[in-house]
Amino acid sequence: MTPVTENPAQTPADGETDQQLVQRVKRGDKSAFDVLVLKYQSRVASIVSRYSSDPQDVLDLTQETFVKAFRAIERFRGDSAFYTWLYRIAVNTSKNFLESRSRRPRGSVEADDAERLDAGDWLRDGATPEKLLQREQMYQVMQKAIGALPEELRSALLLREYDGLSYEDIARILECPIGTVRSRIFRARDAVDRELAPLMSNE
Repeated sequence: MTPVTENPAQTPADGETDQQLVQRVKRGDKSAFDVLVLKYQSRVASIVSRYSSDPQDVLDLTQETFVKAFRAIERFRGDSAFYTWLYRIAVNTSKNFLESRSRRPRGSVEADDAERLDAGDWLRDGATPEKLLQREQMYQVMQKAIGALPEELRSALLLREYDGLSYEDIARILECPIGTVRSRIFRARDAVDRELAPLMSNE
């Protein structure tokens, strides 16, 4: 009996770009979509967790995001990066979830989000107990300040500082002009800076 060998064209290859994987999915290769899921599932889970802290909700929203992406992938033209397109699906799915439950996004920011923000001079390293205490106070104030931002400002700030997306990608995700994105990020940073100013003046 001749052994059955897998078609090499259907085998996920190391180093394939997202665009190449998307094209394979469009040709009917579901295994290529599995590669995309494995690549981005943790990042999608992180996105949706900003809208619900319930583990089951996060799991369901993550799964729903990928289901929607799979069903809509034929309409993905590649004008933006695949992750940008997927990010937008995750955000919209999460917002629809909140609307269906008449809930608003949490007013606080996840610790991981706040820690990864490019704080610049906000959080300076220091070895003394006084410096460590001040850094902890600044972290708490920053977390509270970001959580208190209007959703449109908070989303823009986190997309830029936490996810490291370009202004162009953020504009696509939030469906607004680049100038609006820049304005929102500036206003968000200014609001956080004003909350941190009293602590900074005590240095």
